[in-house]
Amino acid sequence: MLYGYVTRDGRIAQLKRDADLAEAIWIDMIQPTDAEIACLRDLGVAVPSLADMEEIEISNRLYRENGMEYMTAVLPGDRADGIRAAMPVTFILSEKRLVTVRHHSPRPFLTFPERAERSTLGCSNADRLFVGLLEEIIARLADILEASGRLLDETSGAVFERRTGMGQAGKGSAERLQQALRVVGREAELMARVRLGLLSIERILAFSLATATERREGNKLRPVIKAQLRDVQALEVHADFLSSRVSLTVDTILGMINLEQNNTVRILSVIAALFLPPTLIASMYGMNFANMPELDKSWGYPMALGLMLGTSVATWLFLRWKNWL
Repeated sequence: MLYGYVTRDGRIAQLKRDADLAEAIWIDMIQPTDAEIACLRDLGVAVPSLADMEEIEISNRLYRENGMEYMTAVLPGDRADGIRAAMPVTFILSEKRLVTVRHHSPRPFLTFPERAERSTLGCSNADRLFVGLLEEIIARLADILEASGRLLDETSGAVFERRTGMGQAGKGSAERLQQALRVVGREAELMARVRLGLLSIERILAFSLATATERREGNKLRPVIKAQLRDVQALEVHADFLSSRVSLTVDTILGMINLEQNNTVRILSVIAALFLPPTLIASMYGMNFANMPELDKSWGYPMALGLMLGTSVATWLFLRWKNWL
């Protein structure tokens, strides 16, 4: 799938399907077909394959070829099957246009066309469009971290403050703790994808900053790129802080689950202790030895029942005295 955009009245507008792509200032390619790759090849753009984009070597993710800059970032987004994943996105920047190649749908690529003109430098040329798109991506990653922080606040608050039912023995409490653990686990996975995206964006910004002097508007681009680089570094610190909070919350939830299990084991242990003396007495009179005078007495059976009940009560009082109940 391929979308072309041009600038009109300070904004970007989508080209029609049959329009000439040579006019496009931004070409967004989603899982490009062989025909679409050939079409870009006619424009002098070599589109990398997914295997090339997934290479982790710096020389495969940041390089210049035929006067174009190839920059690959790993961004979180939704795949075609609806599964969230972090996949590579390649930015191909030339003097005339920006080409993006992706195989999933990060949200900034859906929202940016509607508000490209509101970015710091606007969208009058390919360089400004590229910087604006990076700005949109960074803002989206910041939103994800902020939402994760709020969700962690709610989850950790439910665990630490022991709201109604939380921290008390029972099936409902155990289910809530397990649900909290699943929520924190999902957020930890999401933050790992965001952290990877921030790292790859930081490398792209450093690469762009080094080559900005060779561009036509390098003096205007450099301050904006430096500001974005500072924003990314601040978000990385925030992501690390949230990761530490995730570890603390997971440890707390696991501790609460262990307490729930200990309560259950304690109850079973108390029940076993209460029945141990009566079981011992019953087993003694079940041996059927010939010389057991109580067996021939009318008071033998009530005496055995009394001993069972008395030892159970004595055991219960002892456990209460020790504060084990």
